[in-house]
Amino acid sequence: MTRSRVTVILVSLVAATQTLSLAEPALRRPILFASVLLLDMAGAFFSFRAVRDSPYPVAWRLIGLARSSAVAAFFALLWFTAGGPGFTYWAGIGLRGLMFVLLAAATLAFRLPEIQGRGRWAFLAEIVIVVSAGAMVAWYFVIDQAFVTHLEGPELTRILGYVIGDLLVLTASCALVLSGALPPLNHPSTFMIGGLVLLMVTDVAWNATDLHSDTQADIWLIGLGMVGAGLLLTLSPVAARAQGRERVASHRRHAWSQRLVMLSLLTGAAMMITVTVREDAMFPWGGLVVCLMLMVGAVVVHMTVSLRQTRDLVVADPLTGLANRTGLEDAIALATRRGEPSALLLIDLDDFKLINDAYGHAAGDAVLTEFGHHLREVVRVRDTCARIGGDEFAVLLLGDGAPELVAQRVLAELATHPVRLGDDTVVVHASIGLTERRSGDTTKELMRRADLAMYAAKRAGTHSWMRHDPSMVDRRAMDAALADDLTGAAGRGELVVLYQPIVDLETGLATGYEALVRWRHPVRGLVPPLDFIPVAERTGLIYDIGLYVLERACADMAGVPGSPYVSVNLSPRQLQTPSLVHDVLAVVRRSGLAAQRLVLEVTESAIVDEQSGIATLHELRSHGIRIAVDDFGTGYSSLHYLTRLPVDILKIDRSFVAELDGTPTGAAIAEAVIRLAQVLRLRTIAEGIETTGQTDELLALGCRTGQGFLFSKPRPLDEILLSEADRP
Repeated sequence: MTRSRVTVILVSLVAATQTLSLAEPALRRPILFASVLLLDMAGAFFSFRAVRDSPYPVAWRLIGLARSSAVAAFFALLWFTAGGPGFTYWAGIGLRGLMFVLLAAATLAFRLPEIQGRGRWAFLAEIVIVVSAGAMVAWYFVIDQAFVTHLEGPELTRILGYVIGDLLVLTASCALVLSGALPPLNHPSTFMIGGLVLLMVTDVAWNATDLHSDTQADIWLIGLGMVGAGLLLTLSPVAARAQGRERVASHRRHAWSQRLVMLSLLTGAAMMITVTVREDAMFPWGGLVVCLMLMVGAVVVHMTVSLRQTRDLVVADPLTGLANRTGLEDAIALATRRGEPSALLLIDLDDFKLINDAYGHAAGDAVLTEFGHHLREVVRVRDTCARIGGDEFAVLLLGDGAPELVAQRVLAELATHPVRLGDDTVVVHASIGLTERRSGDTTKELMRRADLAMYAAKRAGTHSWMRHDPSMVDRRAMDAALADDLTGAAGRGELVVLYQPIVDLETGLATGYEALVRWRHPVRGLVPPLDFIPVAERTGLIYDIGLYVLERACADMAGVPGSPYVSVNLSPRQLQTPSLVHDVLAVVRRSGLAAQRLVLEVTESAIVDEQSGIATLHELRSHGIRIAVDDFGTGYSSLHYLTRLPVDILKIDRSFVAELDGTPTGAAIAEAVIRLAQVLRLRTIAEGIETTGQTDELLALGCRTGQGFLFSKPRPLDEILLSEADRP
């Protein structure tokens, strides 16, 4: 049955029965008790059902037990009224009191786990202040009156028990209101707050009239309030089941709830003044003084926590809860004064701007918060984790140890915990620089060295770490100038596309060509790719450069006889661009090159980490374009992953080819890659072949295709074709 149908049925039944009770005063009492009983039974049923569907199973189980306790109390008291033994009265009172205890415990189970650190003590102190004010009111108007009227033991116990129960309900209401759990009106917690407040109000009214009249059951407004409270408390688990696994966010507290604590303090002061003026007996003072002492103690706790939280605002990052730059500098200064060995890790999240641009700043904040959580998981409690910039973090490691192991753990934690953003799963990468503190180091010098190492790691490639080395120089100004010069380089004709043949190792004939870009700077001369490609990646210029190379390569190869294929590198940044498939297919159509003659090369880590990139490659492959994994074996993909990737060719990295020396040890990795490709029915291409011995060994291992300086260095296409034409 759907939530809306259950709600309509419950509301309709309550409306019908209460209308009947107003029309027939003689039936008012039995209808009231029957309505409360049935609502408690329904509430228990739906609360236990909500345990399976809600992210708060403990809280809903406690509420289910509370409603069940109310049902048991009803039957116990009914038995006593019908002439049952005396213990049934006390059992009913005890079970009714247990209901209040369980309700209070349930609401604390809802919200207390969501509040961490010193904020939890401030939260509890606020509850104590408000409940103490309620206790002062109850003491003066109910408890004192109960003793004055000299009620008998059972009746006095019942009154006192209900007062305690009402204070527990007040505790429960405060736990929800003061924690900021006030979402839209149709949310489960809103029904819960409304039900608790109405239960407390009607219960107080019931007990107050009980001290002055014997006809409280005929007061229809009180009875209607009790039924309304039961209805709201029953609708809460109904709404929770429909809400699913969504947790209740801590919203910003409403203005009136923020003033609730101050109002409670004023209530306590007003009660003391009133009693001072109107009473001359000591008994009313006793409870008021005790409550006031509780309030003062809670205020002291709250002020202490507030002072510490105020200090935290100076040294802590409000988003992640980590230290901020000031907190990090304080920790470094303290370690320096103590002479304690320490190391600093500086961490920058790679391409974080892309996440903000693609998913919005709220998603970016979620990524930063989750990374802060992972960072705390991989370091010791005594170490300091800090967020010192937008997407820049730092870790101060105290004592002797191996900071490189911590850096590796941070990278591994990121790789194994992708972030879910909407329908996408994003693997966050980082670059880490580390350095140890030296004697005489200032905070500024320590951070400067870590910053240089971090930037060097970023230039070397994403998701890596690097230790500071004295030979490191700050290349950021040079890279910024290089980026300025690189803008528009293709339009000025400064980018040159060269080709390296991919040959059949048995015949030496070219079966394809890899397109490689070079930059002839008008002032700097020939700029190495290792200098300008990382700059292009970080600035986003790589997409336009990649399309330019693709356009030139397809156009050049379209006129080459014999239908060889051309292989073009695809950067991770290009793979993340949504328009890539459209742009590649447009280039292929303009050039007239058959799609089957185009191979796109991607790095192993790019396709393993980017789920959206895998989908892009599948779409490109569906149009006949082949996919090659460049530098295979240097990444970290698993065999299971490789079986699901849209791959046609594995390129054996040059570092493995260089180890071929005629021994089983030297050939181990290359042979493993070749055997793997054979099992998966993929082609292999060996890179960096420089000797005939390497060629012979590759052929013996089963690799039939390769490229390298042994056959040709990268050259203009017309030179390569001319030399091939002159070959006998």
